[in-house]
Amino acid sequence: MSRIGKLPVPFDPAKVKCELAGRRLKVTGPKGALEREFHPDVTITVGPNEVAVARKNDKGEDRALHGLTRALVQNMITGVTTGFEKTLKVEGVGYRASMQGKSLNLSLGYSHPILVEAPAGIAFATPDPATIKIAGIDKELVGQTAADVRTWRKPEPYKGKGIRYDNERIRRKVGKAGAK
Repeated sequence: MSRIGKLPVPFDPAKVKCELAGRRLKVTGPKGALEREFHPDVTITVGPNEVAVARKNDKGEDRALHGLTRALVQNMITGVTTGFEKTLKVEGVGYRASMQGKSLNLSLGYSHPILVEAPAGIAFATPDPATIKIAGIDKELVGQTAADVRTWRKPEPYKGKGIRYDNERIRRKVGKAGAK
């Protein structure tokens, strides 16, 4: 039995509404609504204040789907109640981020500024020129958007310049031993 999958996902019925139609689960909360279709080998049961996930048989793929499905349901409920946020740090001389309407304007040492449009359901914020906050209710979309922004200038190992996650540690290299 999956340790994660066997635990029911609790939710507050005053804030969150879960509806199951076939294999499609729709979760509605104060921040918005999320909808997802799940694999047919996993059974989802919606109770008055919890969602339970069960698998049909004990094959390896179904055991993996059991825990995955429970985690996805948990992320849906957490997303519509509190939301998700990723923080990126911009490091380097002349590197900065700013808002231009709802888009993100990045100056990363290229000959032109980079304009990143926010996907539907994602909000960018720049509290200061060296920090980018990406927020939304869909954990998968928030993480993918942060990864896409990071690809414009990944951190390099010699000076540490680039865009990195807030909690990411960059392994620094020494560089050339240098002539004397």
